[in-house]
Amino acid sequence: MPLSDITARQAKFTGKPQKLSDEKGLFLLVNQSGKYWRLKYRHGGKEKTLALGVYPEVSLKEARTKRDEARRQIAEGVDPGLVKKQSKIANKLASENNFEALAREWHQSQLALWSPGHASRVLESLEVDAFPDLGLVPVTELTAPMILEALRKVEKRGATETAGRILQRVSAIMRYAIQTGRASYNPAQDLKGALKATKQEHRPALPRSELPEFFRRLEAEPLNPATRLALHLLMLTMTRPGEVRFARWDEFDMERAEWRIPAARMKMRTEHLVPLSRQALAVLGELRQLTGHCELLFPSERKLTNPMSENTLSYAMGRMGYKGIACPHGFRALASTTLNEEGFDPDVIERQLAHAERNKVRAAYHRAEYLDDRRKLLQWLADFYDSQRGSNVLPVNFNRAG
Repeated sequence: MPLSDITARQAKFTGKPQKLSDEKGLFLLVNQSGKYWRLKYRHGGKEKTLALGVYPEVSLKEARTKRDEARRQIAEGVDPGLVKKQSKIANKLASENNFEALAREWHQSQLALWSPGHASRVLESLEVDAFPDLGLVPVTELTAPMILEALRKVEKRGATETAGRILQRVSAIMRYAIQTGRASYNPAQDLKGALKATKQEHRPALPRSELPEFFRRLEAEPLNPATRLALHLLMLTMTRPGEVRFARWDEFDMERAEWRIPAARMKMRTEHLVPLSRQALAVLGELRQLTGHCELLFPSERKLTNPMSENTLSYAMGRMGYKGIACPHGFRALASTTLNEEGFDPDVIERQLAHAERNKVRAAYHRAEYLDDRRKLLQWLADFYDSQRGSNVLPVNFNRAG
């Protein structure tokens, strides 16, 4: 007689395993650990057993449906046990190659190239904005609409710049999946132009015509001497405020007139060599009398092992009347504009600004070249600033066309 649901439900382990038969090879195995659906069948001349699930999670009706599907496979010459094994392997591979698993593997592969802080921010952004929607999706099944739907949620909260960064990271992860043989196509590349454009916030910069007045105010304003010198060094080196704030004395070679900024402090994570003009060396000589006993050029007044506050230079310019008109970072734009107007080689200017070179061949060339050109460029810039401070000596640019 066929097995009834009541019989299956009331069956209990009595000290030894027992089989409660249904029909067509289906039976319920009752043992100490539970109740299990099994199908006895023959394939290739051998008797085999196929597991169909656990009762009551799999009901009697569902077990019969699974039995009938297995018998259909047997009738077609297919071993249902082998099909199940292959399915388990495929599911395991899909689980190992889901987006989150690949993303974490990619993240680990990049750690040597990133600072700890950046690495932490990248992983956190993926955990918050990508894994909830995309994490469990096998990378081979990821589509552009899936990615876009996740990014739209980021955009809806007004974080358009974050959405753009997430897209870049998803694309990088998919490229890694292709490189390691886990995928053959990158759907993120189909989303170019799909996100809202991020409004660029340009940092305010002085026009060159305002330099004489700026230098007048800089000398007249009762600033901390180290703060005044920091502004001078910032202008003379075309560096970023953070690179100046964290500058250490052991990074400077006065004999070679060079400042070697380690990769960990550079935005592009590449060591940057800054040639020092005569004026920059003079600033450092004056500064050494103030902070030469410290490791940092510009230590905090409260704790010498910490750098000056990131707001110190901005506040100083605000006191000089430039709030909303110009900021410390804007001196890079001022220098770049001036040097381009004077006909200096744009490649040399970009190299001095330590901007990323997307072409790897050009990047390698730029690292090896331009040091002499950049030294001349920065010396011209320093002489130009002197001329704006009232010096009668005008800088001469022998490279200017015409």
